Amino acid sequence: MYRIPILRMGRSLLVTIQVDMEDQTAMALQDDLAEQIANTGANGVLIDISALEIVDSFVGRMLAAISGIGRILDATTVVVGMQPAVAITLVELGMSLDGVKTALNVSRGMALLEASVEGDPFDE
Repeated sequence: MYRIPILRMGRSLLVTIQVDMEDQTAMALQDDLAEQIANTGANGVLIDISALEIVDSFVGRMLAAISGIGRILDATTVVVGMQPAVAITLVELGMSLDGVKTALNVSRGMALLEASVEGDPFDE
């Protein structure tokens, strides 16, 4: 099974999905991210899906689940780089990805993460 690498960037984690997501890979990513958020105390997760050309409802639900897990573990999740065709597919599938923050690209996503933790009394 292929595992998607998770990189630490300061107080955030960066995930770049370069392969079409199979269900088993998506589930492993969800588990790995939850573990990494808990182990590192990360307050942000940036998921770059710019290489994904297709998604199905399972991947859409997985992105929403990762965002929910992040919130429970006190980390903001931002999905970046969504292709127009992917956005259209998600809407056609009836998936609005409630609670999932999105940004056009990585730099905008990092700015969104930084803004979300500004004023955090626990931020050192």
